Amino acid sequence: MRGTLHLLPAEDAGIFLSLMAAGRSWERGSWVKYFGVTPDGIETLRRAVRDILDGQVLTREALVAEVTARAGLDHVGDSLRSGWGTLLKPIAWQGDLCFGPSQGNQVTFTHPTTASRRWGGLPSPDEAAPRAIAAYLGAYGPATFEAFGSWLAGGWFGKRKLTGWFAGLGDTVAEVDLEGGPAFILAEDLDALRAARVTSAVRLLPGFDQYVPGPGTADGHVTPAGRRRAVSRQSGWISPVVVMGGVVRGTWAVDGGDLRIEWFREAGSVPSAALDGEVARLSGVLGRSLRVTVERV
Repeated sequence: MRGTLHLLPAEDAGIFLSLMAAGRSWERGSWVKYFGVTPDGIETLRRAVRDILDGQVLTREALVAEVTARAGLDHVGDSLRSGWGTLLKPIAWQGDLCFGPSQGNQVTFTHPTTASRRWGGLPSPDEAAPRAIAAYLGAYGPATFEAFGSWLAGGWFGKRKLTGWFAGLGDTVAEVDLEGGPAFILAEDLDALRAARVTSAVRLLPGFDQYVPGPGTADGHVTPAGRRRAVSRQSGWISPVVVMGGVVRGTWAVDGGDLRIEWFREAGSVPSAALDGEVARLSGVLGRSLRVTVERV
């Protein structure tokens, strides 16, 4: 999802993969121009990979060797060796490839049916959408349909497709006002939302914690717009963050026994007592004492 690796339960993975494949991003002109492989070429590659991985677990090099030995596929070797694995992603989205157990420091690939007996294949997008949206709203609601689309596939889906999927949920979803804008939540969660109270709790969340990329770093309710670059860094890196009252208020990093916290100046005074409690929790997780430096930035 969003071009990066995710770990999914085998019985649920097909739900999300079905919708990602429905975006057909590899058929867009910009994708073809950049990666140099046509939709027909991806389909040829997909059939080859599915055949090669049937009952097998192969390293990247072994898979590339077998693929490039096939007629018409000798030119894709360099792209398949790329650590980004771009040409393999459409194959994974269509349910024909997943990671296998690593061999030392080498990744392996296999077919989902080989990886797990619980693999159930890909349902149709219209069947998958209600289940995927319900899972997302259950974790991140209230949320907009644009946030769901960005979380799942980086904004590949058009507004019409997304609104159609949400409309199909009927009264299982409720629309609420989120600081002046419409958002959606599971109807069964409305009472819990009404009963919720504002919190001032402080948390040190690790890098890539799903509290941040779940709603997306463009969601100003979680990541202030002026601090997005401090949180979402180059090459897709998501910084460890300090959250207070549900909002990102700073970043942090550990180097040996040193914990350096950068507290956003506009967040006001540093909540020293609450922060001390979180530092103690992090020290317990890491199994060592931490020397703390807090800098207002």
